[in-house]
Amino acid sequence: MKKIIFTFFLFFLPITVLADEKKEVTFASCVDGDTANVLIDGEVTKIRFLAIDTPETKHPTKGVEPFGEDASNYTCNALESAVKIEIEYDSNSDKKDKYDRDLVWVFVDGKLLQEKLIELGYAKVAYLYGDYKYTSILKEKEEVAKTSKIGLWGNSSEKKISNLEIGILFVILFIFLLLIIFNKKYRKKTINKAKRKIKTKLKKELNSVLK
Repeated sequence: MKKIIFTFFLFFLPITVLADEKKEVTFASCVDGDTANVLIDGEVTKIRFLAIDTPETKHPTKGVEPFGEDASNYTCNALESAVKIEIEYDSNSDKKDKYDRDLVWVFVDGKLLQEKLIELGYAKVAYLYGDYKYTSILKEKEEVAKTSKIGLWGNSSEKKISNLEIGILFVILFIFLLLIIFNKKYRKKTINKAKRKIKTKLKKELNSVLK
């Protein structure tokens, strides 16, 4: 009986160890700042970075949010250039989200990618539904980013202006300058015309008096 119980325990032991253990994966493709595709045991799997949220870049209604492209580019570059990528499931989290993405911690060459995104101000701590393993680290980094006003935590006046917005501002400024220039020319022309009329009228009146 003891032997059967021991065998039963060994059978389920690997399932328990899968969480909280790092597993090496291969990069497949980029998605955005907090999502990517990797090969797990030769199968393409979409992973969602646990406990963080980066600004949108492909949302149907929100469009591209400030620092969304920065986060996406950083994540993509980090994963593409990585020598070693590892993922870790958290025993206090569901394995998958409602979109069937694997919820994982991501390590790039031994460094936690979520931590770096928070540190750079490209992500916020979010979607905490349990006492996850590394959330205390992320919260500490987030407080530093907030205090230093880095990235997402910067003043609204410090947010980046898109090329389209710059173009619109340039056109408005150009039109405004043209209006000022033409307005000056029009006023000068009108004043000169009025002066000529006054002079002509005065001459006629003077001539009539002299006669």
